Amino acid sequence: MSSDNFGICSACVFQSLVHTTRGSTFSLCERSREDSRYPRYPRVPVSACSGYSEGRRSDGTEQPAERAVPEDDPLAGER
Repeated sequence: MSSDNFGICSACVFQSLVHTTRGSTFSLCERSREDSRYPRYPRVPVSACSGYSEGRRSDGTEQPAERAVPEDDPLAGER
């Protein structure tokens, strides 16, 4: 899935893109780490979210953070 298909998450400072070894890309909501009201992997595209925050990340970037799912991740095959 293209990052353009994640809705407002694509411009949110709390989004991280997770890439699997099978070539899939998922939108991870970093707010979910501290607040259980936000789903870790929201259904996309997201059109409204009370936690949405547009702008720069703490590291000064505007692009979503990207990371790969470790091969030993027990959920990697289920995503």
